[in-house]
Amino acid sequence: MARVRTIWTWSILTFLVACALVPAHSAERDIYPAAERAKTDLTAALAAAAASHKHVIVDFGGNWCTDCHVLDRYFHDAANQPILEANYLLVHVNIGRMNENLDIAERYRIPLRKGVPALAVLDERGELLYSQSTGEFEAMRGMQSTAVTDFLVHWKPTAG
Repeated sequence: MARVRTIWTWSILTFLVACALVPAHSAERDIYPAAERAKTDLTAALAAAAASHKHVIVDFGGNWCTDCHVLDRYFHDAANQPILEANYLLVHVNIGRMNENLDIAERYRIPLRKGVPALAVLDERGELLYSQSTGEFEAMRGMQSTAVTDFLVHWKPTAG
């Protein structure tokens, strides 16, 4: 009887811990706007990039994607945010459940089947400089912020 009570107690505790974790995940802020905004946001970013001589990072993902949230936290941490703000305009493109904005992903040679987040880097004229073709950041939660630092430093505009 004591063994049944112990199993029952552990089951209840496990359930309560699981319930406590669900609100923490759902409290993540939405970083990807509605899918229908992608073209407008991208057009605005390209116009601003031409005026400011910055590059555009196009971040393909979805609000459901844990790795996408990790990448966004790394973009905005103390080490990376100054590099991001000085050199880039960041556009989040919502791909829904891998069924939205597929034309934009195709235009920038992003193979969504490799996973998200997936990034493209455009120069100030909108020319594609880099397309993440092998799912480099798809497992972001297992990576360090320095991977994002290296990426930002490598693809920032050169002076002159």
